[in-house]
Amino acid sequence: MKSLFSKNDTDELISRINLLKADSKPLWGEMNVSQMLAHCTVLLKATVGEIVVKGNFFMQLIGRIFKNKIIYKSEIKKNTPTSKEFVVNDERNFEEEKNLLISYLKKFPGQSKEIITKNPHPFFGKLSPEDYDYLQYKHVDHHLRQFGV
Repeated sequence: MKSLFSKNDTDELISRINLLKADSKPLWGEMNVSQMLAHCTVLLKATVGEIVVKGNFFMQLIGRIFKNKIIYKSEIKKNTPTSKEFVVNDERNFEEEKNLLISYLKKFPGQSKEIITKNPHPFFGKLSPEDYDYLQYKHVDHHLRQFGV
């Protein structure tokens, strides 16, 4: 299983990020490449507890039911909705967002999984560090595939 804590796995993500260009076009979805990079960074900030996003009880109930299937058994579907706190729809600088995402990915290898937040996920509720790790690896991978890399 891929992990943000594996240098080989994060190096592979970073190599793919470096294939992106400021004018890269998505294969699906509405975000441009700079917005996608910023969106991925926001979720990594939430993963380490720099941003706290509260979910509602109903959504967390649904999320708990489907948690294992969504996190471990299926790909993230194209055009899957996200929490409004994670939506990035303003204009961003491509190089700044690319460098920021890469800097966040580089924080994980060599660290203890204790850097992952204990805060509940806004959709899935309480997650283990392993759940958060794999979900965020899978999330970044999903968006890189969105842009063909």
